[in-house]
Amino acid sequence: QLQLLESGGASVQAGGSLTLSCVVSGSGGRSYSMGWIRQGPGKEGAEGIATLDDYGTTKYADSVKGRFTISKDNAKNTLYLQLNSLKPEDTAVYYCAADYKFRAGLGPSEYNYWGQGTQVTVSS
Repeated sequence: QLQLLESGGASVQAGGSLTLSCVVSGSGGRSYSMGWIRQGPGKEGAEGIATLDDYGTTKYADSVKGRFTISKDNAKNTLYLQLNSLKPEDTAVYYCAADYKFRAGLGPSEYNYWGQGTQVTVSS
């Protein structure tokens, strides 16, 4: 089964940038879609913010569109999330998620396999 391991979370000032990474293993050669989901402090429910399906199509939540970029290095089995122009409201635990499907939406319920999360804290 899919196993995901995130890294790259840190504390940064508003306006700064970060790159999150997620190493994927256990796919067994099957196709899968991936996404990034975040859980902010005191917020109800997780927010799906970016997806990259098996066709290479990307989707973004309005809250991050134009600031965040999802990408994948297939040779390294690694998913990335480039975070630019960070705002205090981007503070959250960021999770990498995946599932065996060709296409996926933004919603957290799209994925059955999740990493352990990495903390991003943005100070004003």
